[in-house]
Amino acid sequence: MIETVFDTKNKPIALGSDHAGFEYKEAVKQWLIDEGFSVKNFGTDSLTSVDYPDFAHPTASSVENGEAAFGILFCGSANGVAITANKHQGIRAGLCWENEVAKLVRQHNDSNILCIPARFVSLQQAKQMVDTFMETSFEGGRHGVRVGKISC
Repeated sequence: MIETVFDTKNKPIALGSDHAGFEYKEAVKQWLIDEGFSVKNFGTDSLTSVDYPDFAHPTASSVENGEAAFGILFCGSANGVAITANKHQGIRAGLCWENEVAKLVRQHNDSNILCIPARFVSLQQAKQMVDTFMETSFEGGRHGVRVGKISC
């Protein structure tokens, strides 16, 4: 079982993607379910071209409103979903392309949404980043002061 610092016993993990991230979202969704986690899928549910904000906003809202423990967003570059999610006041979405970045967005930025660029990482890398993101705690301290200055 994957260890997690998030409250996944009482809340699901929110997932969203556009068409470019659809296959990774589906694979990670099944992997998380197989590991015993509850997930909330905000789509998309096919390879048909879609607009990423239509799926990033509901994913981010579920985290922001406390309905989900945290979120994972997938798209081709992950830039669009990260920009969209970060429009939400209570969201700190981190774009990650390698495992060390997934660790640092949690440790230093207290990120609550992981954004994965499906066109630039392998599925195995994506799963490793999810695992690292889930098991890494926020350090607080000087980082807490900085995170406290993010909101407008």
